[in-house]
Amino acid sequence: CRLFCKPSALAQHLVWGLGRSVVLWGRCWLWPNWPQLQMLQQLLQLPKPEPAVAREFLQLSDAGLVALDWLVGPQGAGSDSGGGGPSLVLLLIPNAAGKVTGGLLQLGLQALEQGFIPVIFNRRGHNGCPLTTPCLQPFGDPGDLREVVTYLHCRHPTAPLLAVSEGSGSGLLLAYLGESGSSSHLAAAACISPIFRGRDWFEARMPWLYEWPLLLHLKRGLSRYVGSLAKMVDVDRLLGSRSLRELEEALFCRTKSNPSSWEAYWERNEPLRDADEAAVPVLCLCSADDPVRGPPSCSLPFELFRSSPYFFLLLTSRGGHCGFPQQGPGHSWGHEAVLEFFRAMIEFLRAEERRKGLLRSH
Repeated sequence: CRLFCKPSALAQHLVWGLGRSVVLWGRCWLWPNWPQLQMLQQLLQLPKPEPAVAREFLQLSDAGLVALDWLVGPQGAGSDSGGGGPSLVLLLIPNAAGKVTGGLLQLGLQALEQGFIPVIFNRRGHNGCPLTTPCLQPFGDPGDLREVVTYLHCRHPTAPLLAVSEGSGSGLLLAYLGESGSSSHLAAAACISPIFRGRDWFEARMPWLYEWPLLLHLKRGLSRYVGSLAKMVDVDRLLGSRSLRELEEALFCRTKSNPSSWEAYWERNEPLRDADEAAVPVLCLCSADDPVRGPPSCSLPFELFRSSPYFFLLLTSRGGHCGFPQQGPGHSWGHEAVLEFFRAMIEFLRAEERRKGLLRSH
């Protein structure tokens, strides 16, 4: 792994924290040579046993609904919050299609066993969440996520709040961090195989092995709400989409009441449009052989990691898309790296609070 970041005390502490993780120095095995197979495993294989969840619906300010799935289980829940103090609340954000993958569930289970309080954010109309308004969430519009984070902060006012996103779902998290700045209520965030440049990604298209399952997943969910959506969009064009770009345009650009151009849509929805305003530590875990994001030279914003003290890029030569497999079925060293990052950030922030307290007392 190589770490790209701006030199700082925070970066030094992160290097020290990641150095504690034995899993980052493990030996390679055959899986890393086949990123396409890693991708299939990540999409299709669920952890065994599957975690039990308690679903909670949250009504938003416009009467829309999102669903929060709290992972519950007997193994170690709430037993260790990583250095004392209240438990850490971990918000898990699926990809933009709302697909809760086996990898995301495995991360949630691992976090639960280590004392975190994991909860999955399901957008409007995704993963069985009812669509109560003829409105879905655009790629980089963090409005619904903002209300969810505010709710979690009110429900757990003394607990540090963390967020991790997977794949294209990172567009939502990155947009939220930029728009919210120092008012995000988050202590730290992590993006696993993020998509940084949304428009370029949609226009370049992905391997059909990844795009078609997600497209079918989205269409199957949207087909339940054709009556409601027919008031806003051309349903025939929507369900006849042959790519994720066509579907995105049908949903958010070619609307009946307020149509807009593809260019104008991305001016409002690019994930990094306000990245300079982000004010919490963000780890981006990426692989050079990611078949979904594209080549590092044109898909990774290296300048952002060199100039911002808050963005950290952990880049590995092999790992696929949201894969980062280690020996053993369903295991990912990327999950341990993310959880270790969160522990290191919480340690650093608590040490800074103690130092400032001592300075004030003198």
